Amino acid sequence: MKHITKFIFAAVILFSIGCKKYLDYKPQGALSESNLSSPEAVNGLATAAYAGIANDWWDAPITSMWEYGSVRSDDAYKGGGDIGDQQQMDKYEQFYLLNSTNNGAGNFGFPGTWNRAYAAIGRINVALRALNGLTDAQFPKRTTRIGEMHFLRGHMYFLLKVLFRNIPWFDETLSNDEILQVPNTMANDALWEKIAGDFQEAIKDLPLTQPGEPGRANQLSAKAYLAKTRLYQAYTQDNNYNVTGIDAAKMQAVVTLTNDIINSGKYALNSDFAFNFLDGHDNSPESVFAIQYSINDGTVIGGRLSMSTSLNYFAGAPQYGCCAFHIPSQNLVNAFGTDASTGLPKFNTFDDVVLTDADLTTNGVTVDPRLDHTVGIQGHPFKYNAVIPYDHSWERLAGVYGGFGTMKELQLASCACFKKLGPFYGTSVNMDVIRYDDVLLMNAEAQIQLNNPDAALPLINQIRTRAANSTSLVKKLDGSNPSNYKIDIYKPGVNIPVWDKATAFKALQWERRLEFAMESPRFFDLVRWGIAAETLNAHFAREKIRHPFLNNAQFTKNKHEYFPIPQDQIVFTNGIYKQNPGY
Repeated sequence: MKHITKFIFAAVILFSIGCKKYLDYKPQGALSESNLSSPEAVNGLATAAYAGIANDWWDAPITSMWEYGSVRSDDAYKGGGDIGDQQQMDKYEQFYLLNSTNNGAGNFGFPGTWNRAYAAIGRINVALRALNGLTDAQFPKRTTRIGEMHFLRGHMYFLLKVLFRNIPWFDETLSNDEILQVPNTMANDALWEKIAGDFQEAIKDLPLTQPGEPGRANQLSAKAYLAKTRLYQAYTQDNNYNVTGIDAAKMQAVVTLTNDIINSGKYALNSDFAFNFLDGHDNSPESVFAIQYSINDGTVIGGRLSMSTSLNYFAGAPQYGCCAFHIPSQNLVNAFGTDASTGLPKFNTFDDVVLTDADLTTNGVTVDPRLDHTVGIQGHPFKYNAVIPYDHSWERLAGVYGGFGTMKELQLASCACFKKLGPFYGTSVNMDVIRYDDVLLMNAEAQIQLNNPDAALPLINQIRTRAANSTSLVKKLDGSNPSNYKIDIYKPGVNIPVWDKATAFKALQWERRLEFAMESPRFFDLVRWGIAAETLNAHFAREKIRHPFLNNAQFTKNKHEYFPIPQDQIVFTNGIYKQNPGY
């Protein structure tokens, strides 16, 4: 079945397994609950719901949030052929002339993401209705599949919540006519509770693990996502998005849930940070939940490939040809610098000096090893292949966006996981939604906010120890390190004066940025912590000098924390949906 996305309401009876650019789709069939009464068919519908959370393309992603979470932060520049190339991303990056139509709307940019996300929710609700029509005797895995559907729905609503904040929430009990009457004005905390409710249902219904089916949600992945939901919910916001306090009960829930995962022994950090970004390590011990992809599997042309990052391959590289988007910012590269004596981040001075090719050498300034896992640097091995060093000639618009290249989401053209589709590129490497490193740092953050920074110290140090040990795959042909690595764990009274709540929280914020750099959480973290405006405007003040293309960049507090509600949705509902503040 092919997939055509209209407004969110039409999506409740359509599903597909296609991954081609959906604007070009011609629907060849659709199934509704009336076609699905046998356990086999219902099971297939539940499985198809997993495909729904991955049915995207770079033009309106619902998987990788690079253009919404990295480009809108201090981690990355838009990149591409010029400022006007994918102009909507330039508006996101600079928060300039951003409006509710995205200057084009339809199925492109954030309006398209809204449509695709609600299409996935519609598919999930159809599956739930079909599952509710069977008994456990008819379908022994019915309860497990119901738990999976609640997990997937919670995932999609979480995504919509952090992008738009004020969204309509509906479940499988509503008819299409009733869905049309659901407003997007539910109170913020109440909406978080609805999302949390799906994960609570998943925890209740799911087994601890699902042996032999690593792509399916399990009880521990549901606990991890509920912990993430409670963490976001714990930073209470008023109606203008100001963070007004910390909910201690929600933070304690984060600790309890993540402790369950940690103490289960089912997950662990990979021995090398690289394994999170390399083919052959899908569903590793670190992967708590991942979107599954495949290549040449007979479903559609190319297979079930990951295409949301397909713009990000280099234009000039011999193995690629397009399109050089998602470029690491100078600010991010500078953030990987470490103090030469302590091996710790340079919290207050990291951006005072611009790190260049000349600085990033074997005998250069000291840096965190995660730099070479994240950023393509002149002469350094690209994607763990010393025979293919990164080169500035790969940069499509070096005078504007040049200097560095992205790396985590890319795969070598020689990889069996890699496929060219027209001018774009896809891979079959899974996309992690939650990893164990995130679980550890969620626990650490909650402990800090509960005035227990000592409990956070070994968790943060566990992440840094792994980073220090992740140097074997990044070496040059002669066996030397491409950069001068200097990283240490936090040792209160030795390399850091004190480990109090304020110090620990600053360390936690830095660890999240370095660990998940270019993976998209950065913008959402800044909003959650209530520091997006001050952080990004300070960033823009310096970057405008280094990169004049950012001359119009300005983050407006109490507005730009969230996207506007797409105007076509407000029109379609005859004004039932209300616009977000400031738009």
